[in-house]
Formats: sequence, structure tokens, C-alpha cells
Amino acid sequence: MTVRIGMMAETRTRGRRGSGSLRERSPGVWEIRVVVGFDSVRGRSVQRSFTVRGDQQLDARRRDELVADVGVSKLTFSGDGAQLTVGDLLVRCLVAPHLWKRATIVSHESVVRALGNDPLARKRLVLLTPTDMSLAIRRWQGEGLSVPTVSGRWLVLRSAVSWAAAEGLFRSNPLTGMRGPPRPQPRRHHMLSEVRQILALTEAVAANASVALIAHPGSQACLKAMFSAERDHLLVRLAADSGARRGELAALRLSDLHGRVLTIERALSQGQLGLTKSSRSRRLTLGATTAELITDHFWSWAKRGPAPAEDWIFAASPLRETYLTADALTHRFRSLGRAAGVANPSLHRLRHGVATHLVDRGKLLKAQARLGHRDASTTLRHYSHATPLDDNDVADELDALLNGA
Repeated sequence: MTVRIGMMAETRTRGRRGSGSLRERSPGVWEIRVVVGFDSVRGRSVQRSFTVRGDQQLDARRRDELVADVGVSKLTFSGDGAQLTVGDLLVRCLVAPHLWKRATIVSHESVVRALGNDPLARKRLVLLTPTDMSLAIRRWQGEGLSVPTVSGRWLVLRSAVSWAAAEGLFRSNPLTGMRGPPRPQPRRHHMLSEVRQILALTEAVAANASVALIAHPGSQACLKAMFSAERDHLLVRLAADSGARRGELAALRLSDLHGRVLTIERALSQGQLGLTKSSRSRRLTLGATTAELITDHFWSWAKRGPAPAEDWIFAASPLRETYLTADALTHRFRSLGRAAGVANPSLHRLRHGVATHLVDRGKLLKAQARLGHRDASTTLRHYSHATPLDDNDVADELDALLNGA
């Protein structure tokens, strides 16, 4: 726009990339003012003045160049953006539209609540620096917070700041390139002997339930115990074979199995049925025994009648009207593990077992595909400890050099 101030003409530009004004001080001499910062104490912008000579069209182009080179986004230093605190940003990012799974939303909500009273939350966003972030991380560690808790706070904060930069709340991300705190180590996998212990237990329970059902063929309690025992045995076998996440196991249907090929394309997340964690489906081949257990479990109970209403593999009853939740499967496995004498039983540790076995044999891409990781770097980051050592030749070469010396 053009504003007349006495005999001087002033032209201002405001846009996403910055702001600047052009004012004619005397014929052919122009002053260009560009916003280059923000004074958070006084609550106003900081401007820099440039003097150029020429006609208005030439100097207008020069103003635009200066705005692009040294100007700061007006969005950053508008009344809204300038007053935002880190706490405000976290809340705003949380309620913004994202393609997050329900579990991610719940996790982020928990972190934002925890950070609500943290001193870092009161920090002005425009003044946030890597030093502030490092000091906060060090303080959390000094308070005795666990590695997963500190890492989770850092990841949520980094994500929110990146979102703000992408939305134009400030010109550049102040945390770009910053090294975060250590990530938690992957949970240890169940040893093969432990998995066999649990399988032996579930087989024994199923055998006992079968004997009881033969003795009392019309007993509803015996039928229920038999169905539950077979389902528990199948849960352990399928989880240890496929490496599927617990939410993926809960959402499996018989129609997902074709011969020995299992397609995993949906999952439960905080009780909501949707896509898998990576939003991609994947196909994997099951062991012949596991595939046979699935079909036998389904059809043997279908023959007892009445016909099942749905085809959920892990269901509450032979009618299969609904699936068991991921929490229910976790509880069942934990109870089975404890009964089998296994320390710290966890369904997810069976997934780690599949990954560790494959990575240990140098099958990194096979592990990535079976676990459903978006890229191999995720698999390598979590399971690098299982990468086989293949540097014997290097060790022998160095040994020979040292001996020769």
C-alpha cells in the first residue's frame, strides 16, 4: 500500500517472508527499513535502516531483496507468535490436525500434561535455544527421571517445534541439528527356552481341558475352558512366529490368512480399529504348524455350532462376535508366562525375539519386512546389538601387523 506523509511517499510490504518499508528522504534518496528481530522485553520489533539511491521502482526491488536476505517473518514477530511460550506451543500443536494414531495422541497428551508446570514451558518461543533445551534435559536427568521419560519429553518438544517452523510461526527451527538425550534400550527378547516353556504350559492346559470336556461333554464351563486354552496356545505360537504387534494380533481375521501367507493390514490403537502403526499392510509367511493351528482352532469350533458371526481369530467366544482387546491379550500372555516360571513375561518381547533372531543371521531386510518397520534404519537402530560380527579378517590383519612390529 502507499501512504502519504506530508510530501513523502512511504511504501510498505508485508508477507510471509518478512516486512519492510520504503521512504523517500529526499529526491532520489530512499530509506529502507527491514524488521530483523523482536525485543521481547519491550514487546516490539527491531528494525534496521538502509539508504539507497535511485528511482522508486529500482529501490522497491532492492527493498524486496533486503527483506529476503535479512528480514524476519512477520508471523514470527506478530503479537501472537511473539508472545507464545513453549507451553502454549505444545498445547497448540496437540490440538492441531495430525495423522497420528490414537496411541500417539494419548502418549503426547501425557507428556504435555507433565511439561505444563516445567520451567521450560514458560520460556518464550522466540527466545528458545539449544542451550535452553540441553539445560532442561540435564535438569530432568538430575531429578532422576527415567531414560524413556526424558527421551519422550525431548521427542515431543522437538516434534512440536518442527511443526511450528513448518507452520511459519518462526522462520527457522532453533533445534535443528541438536543432539537429543539417549534413547531407551530395546526391551530384551524372550530366550527360545522361555518361549518353549510357555508353549509347553499352554499345551498341557489345553490337554487337561480336553480331558475335562470328554468327561463332561455338556458342561459350558468345560467348553469355555477348552476354547480359552486353545486360544492361549495359538496366541503364543502366532506372536512368536509372526513378530506382530499386540494391536495387530488383536485385529487379525481368518480371512487374512491364505494358505500360510498372513496379511496384516489393520491394528487396534487405544481401542480404536485402524491402520497399522506404519499405515502400511504387509504379507508374511507363517510356519506350517502355526497356520494349521489357526484354521483348526476356527473350524473345529465352527463345527460345534452355532455358526460364528465374525471371523476374528482372537475372540471372546466361539461365536467370534468381537475381538479381544490388545490389553486383554497382553494380560493373558503375562499370566501364562508367570505360570510357566518366566521372569518379566511380555508379549512384545516375542516380537523382539523374531527381530533379534533374523538380525543375528544378517537378515536385516527380512526383519524389517516381517516387523513392518517403515525403513531398515529403524530396524538397525533398535537391533544393532544383534548384528553379527564379521570382522575376523580385520582382527587377523591387525594382529599380524602388531606381531611383525
